[in-house]
Amino acid sequence: MSEVLHKRTVLVLNKNWQAIDATTPAMAFCQMATDVATALDVHGLDAMVPTRWDQWLALPVRESDDMVMTVRGPVRAPTVLVSANYAKVPMKRPKFSLRSIRIRDKNRCQYTGFTLAVDEGNIDHVLPKSRGGKTVWTNCVLACREINSRKGDKTPEEAGLTLLRQPLTPKAVPATLMLQNSYSVPEWEPFLVT
Repeated sequence: MSEVLHKRTVLVLNKNWQAIDATTPAMAFCQMATDVATALDVHGLDAMVPTRWDQWLALPVRESDDMVMTVRGPVRAPTVLVSANYAKVPMKRPKFSLRSIRIRDKNRCQYTGFTLAVDEGNIDHVLPKSRGGKTVWTNCVLACREINSRKGDKTPEEAGLTLLRQPLTPKAVPATLMLQNSYSVPEWEPFLVT
């Protein structure tokens, strides 16, 4: 039950119904109880009814719903929340990870230009960590494992390699573009950019 409360299965919309974040049912309940947000009672694409906290508590729990047991009985966990006052779409930058480096570098080794399968590449530090290089966007690239091993703790020049392009920090984009439906919540689909 507490597992349901702490999964990021609630899509947060601004007051213009644009997706801006994902949160947990626990946070959603807090926002609903303080009138900071209302939940959407979703019945397919045709019927999405904004529902305040007192009304939400009276909703029946459907077979497909996650629920939380309370002293009052079962309460349906919301899947979509609408902020009452927030209208902006925040800008976000991708989190630094191998997956994000792979996306930025378009699945290409930045030394050979070869397209790499998911299990073929890893992160190379242009200026090696052993020589003071940091794990930051502007010092890391996707590289073939063989090339990365050959390069070792040398700079590209010392290893006889040339970068195809200098690594850059990705630009911040609207948060809507960064949201992923990692739990496959069907009610999110109308709000996510595909």
